[in-house]
Amino acid sequence: MEAAIILVFVIGYLAITLEHNLKIDKLIPALVMMAICWALISLGLDSFPNWFDSAKHSLVDGFAGFAPEEKLHLMEETLLHHLGKTAEILVFLLGAMTIVEIIDYFDGFATIKNFVKTKKKTKILWLFGFLAFILSAIIDNLTATIVLISILQKIVKDREVRIWFAGLIIIAANAGGAWSPIGDVTTTMLWIGKKVSTGHLMGYLLIPSFLCMAVPTLIASFLPAFKGDLEIEEVEEKKKSKFGSTMLYLGLGAIVFVPIFKMVTHLPPYVGMMLSLGVVAVFAEIYSSSKFSISDFNDAAESDAHAHHSPVHSSLSKIELPSILFFLGILMAVAALESLGVLFEFADSLKEGMPMLGTELHHSGVSDLVMLLLGVGSAVIDNVPLVAASLGMFSEPMDNELWHFVAFSAGTGGSMLIIGSAAGVVAMGMEKIDFFWYLKKISWLAAIGFLVGSAAFMVTRTLF
Repeated sequence: MEAAIILVFVIGYLAITLEHNLKIDKLIPALVMMAICWALISLGLDSFPNWFDSAKHSLVDGFAGFAPEEKLHLMEETLLHHLGKTAEILVFLLGAMTIVEIIDYFDGFATIKNFVKTKKKTKILWLFGFLAFILSAIIDNLTATIVLISILQKIVKDREVRIWFAGLIIIAANAGGAWSPIGDVTTTMLWIGKKVSTGHLMGYLLIPSFLCMAVPTLIASFLPAFKGDLEIEEVEEKKKSKFGSTMLYLGLGAIVFVPIFKMVTHLPPYVGMMLSLGVVAVFAEIYSSSKFSISDFNDAAESDAHAHHSPVHSSLSKIELPSILFFLGILMAVAALESLGVLFEFADSLKEGMPMLGTELHHSGVSDLVMLLLGVGSAVIDNVPLVAASLGMFSEPMDNELWHFVAFSAGTGGSMLIIGSAAGVVAMGMEKIDFFWYLKKISWLAAIGFLVGSAAFMVTRTLF
């Protein structure tokens, strides 16, 4: 039965990886895989020799001798435990996504567009690189990519030029997301799972992540694609909300407040995110009502539409629910393997079998080579299941350098292929970037950034 569960997981994993070839959204195999894995566990409960207690992070003693009722009760408790941990991540993401959509409702991100005052390609490249690096750390790399490419589309007329910028934005956004607990889904998973703390994460990864962004950007600035000036496309702007910049700063401030709330109260991050969402929503509703009252006769139709759709309702309707369901499926499927002790056993064999190369992680038997391979793997396979698997595989304590290397490798390694990260996939969709064009033009830059950043991490970890 254990072999059948692993087979289901592998098939489901392949279906997720080959999403673009199969033309089936990855959330479908993730949900099916999760349900079948847990169904097989329930049906074959009496045949399993081991059971992994996730709360204590150890195998349950004498599980094979338990009565069927005890095994069933333990399975239900474990399922509930994993659902709770997964729900923490999903509720957190829902809150963050809603705040970002509320900012967009008031056209708050147009404020960023006003920063672009130059026509020189290299200056715009560095400006967008820094914006992607900082924004992705605050609002997450996926959202930062969407925002910046949307701004690019408004100011750069030539698509052939624009896709070069988009490629470097992907690298910068993924690098920026790695050093912040709220910058990338995988880093958020590690943070909520109490594997990394905010202070140590920034201390370990800020310099490696910055180099991962800056080195490819520096190399790119010497390439022919970024020589000369841009032809700026003048677009007649729609009437902006006068509260746009206020909502931008309020929303970003509310998201940044979440780690502070967690440190002060020691409550899970999703509680702080819900508080932040509530505060932002209050101001959104007040500003929206204010907009109705000052609307003139010509804006009557718009006011009527807004009256039926509050900013919060409108923002919630734009949430990426397929992504939320995908995370639910993949995290619960990985939890099934973890519960049987499969990942635990795999981690032990990995520690014994991999060469140490003389650069062994302190306090850990896992070599740097494994972490570098994790980064390459996250380019080929989705980084969410890779990190979810590592959570079940390794039992190192909180803030062990292993977890920070996992955060860096999974976050930045995905830049090496356009399908390797959420930022890459969304850019691919928005700009119709060809897989092989990216592989030829951008992947080598991303690989250099990843290797330079990894080398920098090996130095910075010795300082802690």
